[in-house]
Amino acid sequence: MAKNGTNKEVKRKEHSRARRVLLTAVRWFLGSAFLACVYHLGLSLIFSTDSERQIHQENRLYEKLYPEMREQERMLRDVVEGLELRDDELYMNVFNTSAPSMSDLTSGNVLGDDADNLAEQDIFTYVRSKSDRVIRSAQTVEDNFRRIFELCSEEGYSLPPMTMPLEGFSIARTGASIGLKISPVYKVATSHDGLDLIAPAGTPVLAGGAGVVVKVVHGDKIEGNVVYIDHGNGYTTRYSHLAEIRVASGRKVLAGTRIGSVGMTGKSFAPHLHYAVLHDGEVCDPVNYLFSSISPEDYATMLVLSSATGQQMD
Repeated sequence: MAKNGTNKEVKRKEHSRARRVLLTAVRWFLGSAFLACVYHLGLSLIFSTDSERQIHQENRLYEKLYPEMREQERMLRDVVEGLELRDDELYMNVFNTSAPSMSDLTSGNVLGDDADNLAEQDIFTYVRSKSDRVIRSAQTVEDNFRRIFELCSEEGYSLPPMTMPLEGFSIARTGASIGLKISPVYKVATSHDGLDLIAPAGTPVLAGGAGVVVKVVHGDKIEGNVVYIDHGNGYTTRYSHLAEIRVASGRKVLAGTRIGSVGMTGKSFAPHLHYAVLHDGEVCDPVNYLFSSISPEDYATMLVLSSATGQQMD
């Protein structure tokens, strides 16, 4: 009996010792883990990894660029609005109709910042509304084209003068268009009623559209040698400062027919063609009638050059 009691006491002590060792190991493990977390947190606050440093640098860069990007966005919006105004004027002058508005179709923010929180019914309603606007806009475009085709099919209708009046013209040589421009002779701002197309003397001058030569002038003190062409539908073009004239009054011409060559007759600062477009006697900006003869990029460049040039050539 005494021996059994001794054995039990030994086992109890061994079990107690094992528990203490296990608890000590657990405490050391938890303590080590806690210290590791503390050290990692402290080091992460003091030192940054390469990726974190790169992210911080990018964030600082974006903070600096953001105001500039906002300003550029505002400038682009102003440019787009200006182009829309020019587009309306172009459609009205050429096609006698308003340009279709695309403002409802070009919104950059489709569903807004809370798109993820929208209910399915709300998304369906929005898409249906947007689709209706797209259909209405498409119908407007279709109506505009139908009106254009109707005008073109009417008896006696002729297209406006839309052909480049110079052979092989370089867009970079675009001069001043209509408006108040500085005269090279009088050195003051005077009214300019056409587009200066700078080219070497002798460059072929072409009819801007099909029509009839209604007037030919030789040796005018101001405009030199001049040709007037009636294109119908109220449109007339005038070609001034020609070196020579190859057509006579009453002759029918096609778009692109050679009618003369570039010169500097009359009061001309340098060889160039002064090209004027009139509709029912009112001066139009000739640049607006050249979009079908050149690429969109050249047309945009021509718009900028013609409006920014402050001095006329005659």
